[in-house]
Amino acid sequence: MYFLCTGNSCRSQMAEGFAKDILGSDWEVRSAGVEVHGVNPLAIKVMNEVGIDISHNTSKLIDTDYLNQCSIVVTLCGDAKDKCPVTPSSVKRIHWPLKDPNQASGNEMERLIVFREVRDQIKQNISDLAKNIK
Repeated sequence: MYFLCTGNSCRSQMAEGFAKDILGSDWEVRSAGVEVHGVNPLAIKVMNEVGIDISHNTSKLIDTDYLNQCSIVVTLCGDAKDKCPVTPSSVKRIHWPLKDPNQASGNEMERLIVFREVRDQIKQNISDLAKNIK
């Protein structure tokens, strides 16, 4: 399973963390971006709040070899959906249009609220997906 977003800094990193936790070792899970922005410290912080450590993750570009052998590819923003390379018909593509927490304004507490909302939506989406693929 591959989670893709623009910079592989927030949404896809959180999705990778939840998918590894929820799906377990039966699934190979990775994340990547169409660009590399580094893992956002606020994404690390809100994932730590729910007991998932993504602090050792790195921001990566899309690996087309891995992409083409995946059973499921999930895009988490319109940019990734539009720029994702063509995949074989065997790859199930899913799109979750999530808001970008990097765009949140205000002080850190106000921005953390947005990061938590997106985190919780990602967890729900992965939990729902897990029910359909297990």
